[in-house]
Amino acid sequence: MYNELEFKSGQELIQEYTPLVKRIAHHLMARLPANVVLDDLLQAGMIGLLEAARRYDASKGASFETFAGIRIRGAIIDEVRRGDWTPRSVHRNARRVSDAIHQIEHRTGRDASDAEVAAELGVSIAEYHGLLQDSVDSRLFSYDQLTESNEDSPGEQFQASEPDPGADHEDSGFRQALADAIGRLPERERLVLSLYYDEELNLKEIGQVLGVSESRVSQIHSQAALRLRGRLKDWR
Repeated sequence: MYNELEFKSGQELIQEYTPLVKRIAHHLMARLPANVVLDDLLQAGMIGLLEAARRYDASKGASFETFAGIRIRGAIIDEVRRGDWTPRSVHRNARRVSDAIHQIEHRTGRDASDAEVAAELGVSIAEYHGLLQDSVDSRLFSYDQLTESNEDSPGEQFQASEPDPGADHEDSGFRQALADAIGRLPERERLVLSLYYDEELNLKEIGQVLGVSESRVSQIHSQAALRLRGRLKDWR
């Protein structure tokens, strides 16, 4: 099978797939703080597109658009992470919440409630919800981070020159553990993740579906992500 890109110039490639870069950048932009600049995301996405063209191997079975979408998204997320716009205190508090959820669920064998997590942290319910709200922006990518292997993004798996059965087995096991953990989330948290990642609704739209405020959806999303991190702690 020949590479479908062999007969296309770089300019032709850019023209054909720039709409894909814009679509992914705008979709991610809706999930990010106001200080993130769209042009930076678009530039990173274009770099991801060119990198995809350089690394694409049609013999691996994936279409170029699928492969490029992964590389574009990964390049944009990497750009956001390099920006380091999340204060360290937010990361610390997110870890505290995740650890508290993990400890409660380990002791009780069931989902930790808001009241239980707040008590474990020694804060009020309002303060706990504030911690969730603070961590919203830094956690909007946590689901993607959880679905990545320890070193390589999903896109890297298409380009490996030689198969690594051990790594493939570990990645497969992790993905199964992640799927199981998502399946065991409280119903509302599971629904928010499904609407956000599968249906690609934004937070405001999800709030309309659930009949709650956008900020409450943000808190539910953040709590779901932190709960998953706690449940998958042994995999990190």
